[in-house]
Amino acid sequence: MANWVTGIIIKNHKWTDSLFSLIIEAPIKQFIAGQYSKLALEINGQRIQRAYSYVNAPNDNQLEFYIVTVQEGKISPHLEALKPGDTIYVSEEAAGCFILEKLPDCKTLWMLATGTAIGPFLSILQFGENLNRFKNMILVHAVRYAEDLSYLLLMKKLEKKYRGKLKIQTIVSREKKTDSLTGRIPALIESGQLEQTVKAKIDPLTSHIMLCGNPQMVKDTQQLLKTQRGMNKHLHRKVGQITSEQYW
Repeated sequence: MANWVTGIIIKNHKWTDSLFSLIIEAPIKQFIAGQYSKLALEINGQRIQRAYSYVNAPNDNQLEFYIVTVQEGKISPHLEALKPGDTIYVSEEAAGCFILEKLPDCKTLWMLATGTAIGPFLSILQFGENLNRFKNMILVHAVRYAEDLSYLLLMKKLEKKYRGKLKIQTIVSREKKTDSLTGRIPALIESGQLEQTVKAKIDPLTSHIMLCGNPQMVKDTQQLLKTQRGMNKHLHRKVGQITSEQYW
């Protein structure tokens, strides 16, 4: 059972009609980049909670969560309506094992995300620790429409920060956008287009894949990598090449 602390909304940044980021100050315990917390509100006499990954680095005192509004959802429409100064419950301790410490060493780290699941990767890259184990990093963000690339400016800044070590590639599935691929992650891997564009190979001997987002994307990509590349899920007792986290 979660121990809750009270947070204060500092900012509610509306990216689109359905995407927003909450900036919160709350006295939480230290978390690890890639982990998630729980946010909760009292709604009609009931405490409703959902898990959301941290976007901010662990050394940033302003907590940031990237959220999609589900119109019939129990909590997201209420979160979207929050204003600076409003209060919210935040779980005191973070959870989750989608963290670098759980990964084996490799030459190329692939970080593949859909939608709001870009959050944990941004936390990891903004923090910047434990990345010296990887020679190359490739961050892929797949969305439906170009306007959904909310953190593209930050991603570009991170690409410059890492001076050639980090490659950013966006994917837009429902319209054409300059410098973005079109389609779904598993299809772009299967066709070879993703690797050709970023000029890197998904090699089971030198690569590790982090998958985060839409459960169908995670399932399809894992199956493709297993059957076509001989890659397996990384487990505590068995080293593999794929680490995944479904985002709902």
